[in-house]
Amino acid sequence: MSETSFDVIIIGSGPGGYVTAIRAAQLGFKTAIIEKEDLGGVCLNWGCIPTKALLRSAEVYHNMQHAADYGLSASPQFDLKAIVARSRKIAGQLSGGIKHLMKKNKVTVIAGFATLKAGTDAPTVMVDGTAYNAKHVILATGARARTIPQAGLAPDGKYIWTAREAMVPDTMPGKLLVIGSGAIGMEFASFYDAFGADVTVVEMVDRILPAEDAEISKMARKAFEKRGLTIKTETQASLKPNSNGVIATLTSNGKSETAEFDRVILAVGIVGNVEDMGLEALGVKIDRSHITVDEYSFTGVKGLYAIGDVTTPPWLAHKASHEGIICIEKIAGGNPHPLNANAIPGCTYCHPQVASVGYTEAEAKEAGYEIKVGRFPFIGNGKAIALGEPEGLIKTVFDAKTGELLGAHMIGAEVTELIQGYTIAQKLETTEHELMETVFPHPTLSEMMHEAVLDAYDRTIHF
Repeated sequence: MSETSFDVIIIGSGPGGYVTAIRAAQLGFKTAIIEKEDLGGVCLNWGCIPTKALLRSAEVYHNMQHAADYGLSASPQFDLKAIVARSRKIAGQLSGGIKHLMKKNKVTVIAGFATLKAGTDAPTVMVDGTAYNAKHVILATGARARTIPQAGLAPDGKYIWTAREAMVPDTMPGKLLVIGSGAIGMEFASFYDAFGADVTVVEMVDRILPAEDAEISKMARKAFEKRGLTIKTETQASLKPNSNGVIATLTSNGKSETAEFDRVILAVGIVGNVEDMGLEALGVKIDRSHITVDEYSFTGVKGLYAIGDVTTPPWLAHKASHEGIICIEKIAGGNPHPLNANAIPGCTYCHPQVASVGYTEAEAKEAGYEIKVGRFPFIGNGKAIALGEPEGLIKTVFDAKTGELLGAHMIGAEVTELIQGYTIAQKLETTEHELMETVFPHPTLSEMMHEAVLDAYDRTIHF
């Protein structure tokens, strides 16, 4: 085959695209990946990884401010420029790592913006006037921040930011408004609050972190407000920049108030990157900016597939990666299990951390299950107390009839690491019996996972 002819072409090199490219190469496909910006996509360059670097700086700074609680002394100061530089350096390091992985796996990297037109086995891919052909084309073009220009919710690069601008601030705002209280909004609220910004969070619905279990959302709000954040739920915002910042009109229950902020971060969701590629002409079905696919990521157009944030929720990096592997293994003639979206864990790296998998308590009831619910608070765990992290909760939801673990929900220190234990348990179809008989090491935070199972069956030991 020529250098313009491949078995598989993947458009987009984020966690969905580059992982799929590696797996395709492992399966023996001649593979190319097309990227219009930096390898690694939004996640590695402007999302998952650099934000965690920023949040780690915030966590260390917060702990230093409470050194006396640990019998230590410190006089912490911060250098915003250095904090941002560390985050960007880490992003660059990982993007370079993807370049190495592509070379190692003999994946051809093509720089440029791809468009599609009708082809034989699959659509023909055009990049800067060159036509590339493949038997299979996989779209992994991702998504970008949603804006609402009619309400002034559009970035201006100076006072009104999306996540991208919020990751490289030139100054620490005195007053910050965050619009949207999902994972992105609350992570940025945590970061800026840690370094002294007066943060207000506005959310349209009746609670923050609305995708989480209601009990966890309530605890999160209490923890954030204790740290000094102002949270306004059931509130809509419209913006008007002025010479010094932004005037926000906040409306709730028919009543409006205005307030001035130095900066505003928009975190009101995402839209799929589907424009200007020729998808409509090919007959690709698009629903509210996201591509409709079947359980194996097939778009319905011969030879064309789509994975990750450009398709259906949940819009998470690890979902995109797993979806891509399922897609390419199906193309290779395998028989992979379709993706179960309800078994994908979600993590929010705010302070306190939040993590979950499966049904919330309300969702389980709505689905018709008779349930048993277990809870265990961090204050009952020796390791949590020793760490100085006694605030938090682990919650489990079981099917009362079968013992199936329907869901698990956590808030507190390091729960983004703990959640995978329950995720594995779900995948193995573990019941409460196996979880109760599992030996958890002491002293660890993971013991609370055991106790939350025991509590669902009235057998908890340490609380």
